[in-house]
Amino acid sequence: MTTHQIWLAGRTVTTQESFRHRGAYDGQDLGTVHQAGAGELAAALSAAWHARAAMARLSTGAREAALLTIAEGLKAHQEEFAQTITAETGKPISLARGEVARSLNTFLLCAEEVKRAASEVIALDTLPANDGRIGLVRRFPKGIVAAITPFNFPLNLVAHKVGPAIAAGCPVILKPAPQCPLTALMLGQLMARAGMPEGAFSILPCDNKIAQQLATDERVAVVSFTGSDKVGWQLRDLAPRKTVLLELGGNAAVIVEPDADLEQAAQRIVTGAFAHAGQVCIKVQRVFAHESISARLLTRLVELTDSLSMGDPTHDDVLVGPLISQDAALRIETWVNEARQQGANVVAGGERDGQFYRPTWLTDVAEDAKVCSQEVFGPVAVLARYVDFEAALRAANASAYGLQAGVFTQSLPRMMEAFETLEVGAVMINDIPTWRVDHMPYGGIKASGVGREGPKYLMQEFTEPRLLAIKPR
Repeated sequence: MTTHQIWLAGRTVTTQESFRHRGAYDGQDLGTVHQAGAGELAAALSAAWHARAAMARLSTGAREAALLTIAEGLKAHQEEFAQTITAETGKPISLARGEVARSLNTFLLCAEEVKRAASEVIALDTLPANDGRIGLVRRFPKGIVAAITPFNFPLNLVAHKVGPAIAAGCPVILKPAPQCPLTALMLGQLMARAGMPEGAFSILPCDNKIAQQLATDERVAVVSFTGSDKVGWQLRDLAPRKTVLLELGGNAAVIVEPDADLEQAAQRIVTGAFAHAGQVCIKVQRVFAHESISARLLTRLVELTDSLSMGDPTHDDVLVGPLISQDAALRIETWVNEARQQGANVVAGGERDGQFYRPTWLTDVAEDAKVCSQEVFGPVAVLARYVDFEAALRAANASAYGLQAGVFTQSLPRMMEAFETLEVGAVMINDIPTWRVDHMPYGGIKASGVGREGPKYLMQEFTEPRLLAIKPR
């Protein structure tokens, strides 16, 4: 029987508590995973606290070397990581391989950003009494980073927190999602070889009570959380004096104008709605199609959806795997049935098979139906028709969430109007809101969170400016 230890202050440790870990797709036995308790958390916090000065003093070259070492390890073990992601979460293997490639790139981007973090010289002689004074502004690490990550991207969302923490010179304590501890623990093997100070990192699979203690401990300077909006806002309320960064839910909208390339739009929309069974916070959930092209677009969306391969996530051609749990599939079934009772039409899918839910298109959906107003986080999307572009923008904004949005059009004025009007963190033109590259500022507004990820932007969140004011003799 395989046993997986936690990483505590850069070393593997066996704990008193453990659980049997099983894969999401077929219940495959993935071994016993040890869990951190209050004692391990206390030890990790103490070690990270004492590692702060050493991490802050790491040279640019040492931070870059640590990040490059991790990237080299990922490159050497790409397939092993991908297979582990698929085994733990049921993510289709083709998507898991893509995630590993992105994670490798994320660490390389962090290594590059270390060298770009420059100081700033400012003039302080704006009054005659201050003649000759100059100032140097330099950013310093805030301290311990508590990183809490979800199951749907168990490597790249970890990389987006761990990488910038190392680049900024911050010790990091990672709490991975309970559904996928192995991927994070494997990354710990690479981090342990990166030559960082003792105590620079810990990886603690643990229950939510321990995670809450981590987030609220006074020694933690920054909490970086990706997950549900309910939990995220609770953490922020519990830690009002910290820097709390939240990457939360979404209810992403796509607007398709009459001048759009409908085939391109349809193909991208179907991928964005149903890949990884829609378990992506920037998945396509609401599609607004101009009335003149809505029938043609819907016909093509259904054709492409019906051709999707759903099933065993270890097969290369599968795009739609299982939901993360039976409960998740049952919730989606309930939401779709509620929408039906409110008058919605199911034009594709609408069926559950155990832990799978067939990719589903709904029309004539009530605005307050859960599949329309809340984050479905599953393979369900709704299509609505509109008459004028301004109405479509208003409909897209009629959501508690504001993560990303997509607009398909060839009109430059329409592009700019969408950019200026849509209440989201990013607007994708002629593409879906599911698109992301790892160096861009990523995050949302409203219920979608606060702060931005992306190596450069998260390094700024993990550091604070300090001024050196120099007076001439």
